Amino acid sequence: MIKKIDRHGCMDALPGIGPKKAEAFGRLQIFSPWDLLFHFPREYQDLRQCAEISALRDGDKALVCAKVLMIIKGKGFGRKRTLRLLVEDGTGRMEVLFFMSGYMDRAFQQGLPYFFYGKVRVENGRSRMLHPDFMTFDGEASGRIQPIYPLTKGLTQKDLRKHISALLSDSDDLPETLPHAILQKKKLCGLAYALKNIHFPEDEQKYKEARYRLIYEELFFLQVALQLSRERFGKGQSGISFSRKAKMEEFVSGLPYAPTKAQRRVLTDVEKDMESARAMNRLIQGDVGSGKTLIALAALYKASKSRYQGAFMAPTELLARQHYETLQADLGPLGVRIAFLSGTLGSKQKKKTLNDLKAGQIDVIVGTHAIVSEGVQFDNLGLVITDEQHRFGVNQRLLLSKKGENPDVMVMTATPIPRTLAVVMYGDLDISVIDEMPPGRIPILTERFTEETRQQAYLQMEREVRMGHQAYVVAPLIEDSEVLDSRSAESLFLEIKNRFPDEDCALLHGNLPQAEKDRIMEKFYKGDISILVSTVVIEVGINVPNATVMLIENAERFGLAQLHQLRGRVGRGTDPSCCLIVSNDQSEIAAARAEVFCGTNDGFVIAEKDLELRGPGEVFGIRQHGLPELILADPVKHYHVFSESREDAVELLRADPFLTAPENREFEASLKRKFDLTETVVL
Repeated sequence: MIKKIDRHGCMDALPGIGPKKAEAFGRLQIFSPWDLLFHFPREYQDLRQCAEISALRDGDKALVCAKVLMIIKGKGFGRKRTLRLLVEDGTGRMEVLFFMSGYMDRAFQQGLPYFFYGKVRVENGRSRMLHPDFMTFDGEASGRIQPIYPLTKGLTQKDLRKHISALLSDSDDLPETLPHAILQKKKLCGLAYALKNIHFPEDEQKYKEARYRLIYEELFFLQVALQLSRERFGKGQSGISFSRKAKMEEFVSGLPYAPTKAQRRVLTDVEKDMESARAMNRLIQGDVGSGKTLIALAALYKASKSRYQGAFMAPTELLARQHYETLQADLGPLGVRIAFLSGTLGSKQKKKTLNDLKAGQIDVIVGTHAIVSEGVQFDNLGLVITDEQHRFGVNQRLLLSKKGENPDVMVMTATPIPRTLAVVMYGDLDISVIDEMPPGRIPILTERFTEETRQQAYLQMEREVRMGHQAYVVAPLIEDSEVLDSRSAESLFLEIKNRFPDEDCALLHGNLPQAEKDRIMEKFYKGDISILVSTVVIEVGINVPNATVMLIENAERFGLAQLHQLRGRVGRGTDPSCCLIVSNDQSEIAAARAEVFCGTNDGFVIAEKDLELRGPGEVFGIRQHGLPELILADPVKHYHVFSESREDAVELLRADPFLTAPENREFEASLKRKFDLTETVVL
C-alpha cells in the first residue's frame, strides 16, 4: 500500500526483488518504492484498437493482433541469432523480424495470436515490423492502455508493470503533496488518482488530467524552490560589497586578446553586481566558445583582490580539472592561490586542502559537487560560480551558497534558451547574455545523411581520423530496444570497430561506473582514443581541441538545443570541424528541424526555432526531456504552465514566507525531500 511506503526504504524490501534486481533498479535511479512510483512510462500501447495489416503504411507505429503462421530461426547461436515470424490477421500478412534474438523463439507458438507493437516498414507492398514489443493475446491485456517504461539490463516491462501495479493497489490514503488551496485554484486531481492514471490510464481524459497534475506539481515545486533561493540570497538581500579598487580591468588588460563587445557588456554587469550592497545572483548565458570562462576569471580575480575566497564548481571531475588548469595558468601568476577538490583526492591531499581552505590560505577552490559536502569550510567565502548550471540541482546551489555569509552567486550555461523562457526557468536569477563569438572562430560545417548515404559520412570521418584528429559518435540509446527503431551505442560501437579496425575506439555511456567513465574521457582527452562512441553523457564534457568530427545517429530523437550542445563538443581547436547527422525520418517537421540545424551555428537562433517547431506532441508519444529536476514537464511545450506556477509560487510565499502554516506543512516537508534539503532553505 502506498500509504505505508517509506520514501527512504530500499527496493529489495519489496516482495520479489532481490539484490540483483535492486541493483538493476539502481541503474534507473530507482532506489526506493517511492522512486518507482515516479518512474513514469515513456510511451503507451493502446491495446483497445488494433490496426489491420492491409491498412498499414510505411512509418506507422501500430498495434497489430495477428496469428503466427511460421517461426523461422536464423543462423548463429545464442544471442546473435535472428528470428523471423510470418503472421496474419485476416486482412493480410506481415513479417516480424528480431535481431540478436537469443532464444526468443520459445516465446511464440505456431497458430496462436499475439499483440505486436512497433514501427512498420512497407516495401513493395510487403509489411514488416523490426523489434516490436509483443505479448500474448489474452482478455486481461486487450482493451486497455499498456505502459512502456525505460528499461535496463535485468528488468523487463513485465517486472515494472507488476511492481508498480502492486504499489498502486491501495493508494486512496496517499497524503497530498500540494497545498489544498492550490489544488482547488488549479482544479487539479489528487496525487493517488494522478499516479494511477499516469501508469495505467483508463482513457485519454483521465491520462490528461493525471499528466497535467504531475507536470504542474513538478513546476510548482521548482518555482517555489527558486523563489526561496531568490529570497535567500537574491533580489533585495544584503550582500558583499567588493572593493571598487580591485578592478576587473587589471586582469582583462593583461590578456593576449581583446574581449568582445558582448563580453565587455557582461563584465560590466558582473562588476556592478559585485560592488553593489545587494547579493549578486546572475545567470551568464552564452553559446559554446563565446567566452564565459573569461567572465568567471575576472570575477574570481576581483574577489581574491578584495580579500574574499571564491568557489568554482563544475559537473564532472575532468571539466573541473580543466578549469583548474586554466585558472592556474591565468590567475596563478597574478598571485591568486588556486586549489582543486574532488571526491577522488587522496586522504592526505584532501585533508591539507580542507585545512588550507578553512585557514584562508586558498583564494579559489575548484572542484565538483564535493565542494558542497559536509566538512568543507571556508574562511571568507565571497563568490560562488557554477558551470553548466542546469547540471546541478537547486539544492546544490543553495548548499554551496550557504557556506558563506550571503556570497555573490554566478551560474553559467551554454544551453541556448530563448530569453523569454530563461526568465521563467531561472526565476531566481538576473540574466546576462554573451551573444557574440570571438573573431576568427571557424563555423562548424553541418550535414545531414540518411541510412543510404551513411557510408559518405563514414568516409568523411575516416579522412579526419587519418589526419590525426578525433571523432565522437553519439547514439540516443545504450542498448538495442525491442520497441524503439533506433541505433544503440552498443551496436554502433561494434559497427565502428569493424569499420575502423586500425583505430582505437571506446564505448561510453551512463551505466558505466563513474571511475570508468572518467578513465575513458581522460584517455580521449589525451588522444589515446581516436573514436569515442557514446550516448549524450558527453553533452557536457571537456575541451578536446583535436576532436573535429561529431556524428549523431537518429538525430530526429534529439531536440534542436541538445543537437547544438553535442555539436559544441567539436570546433574547439584551430582546424575546421564538422557535425554529421544521420536521420531516416522523412516527416515535414524532421526536415524543417534538420534545415534549421544545418543552416546556422547560432544557438539562440536554434533555440527560438526549437520553440516554434516543437508542438504539443502526441498524447501517447515519447516524452521530451526537460530540466534535470523535471520528469514530465518540458520548458518549451509547457511554457504557460511555467508562467502560472511561478505566479502561484510567488503568491503562496507572499502569504506564508516560511511555509509554517498548518495547511502548507506537508508541502514544505515534500519540498525538502524533493530537493534533498535537511534544513529549511530560508534562514
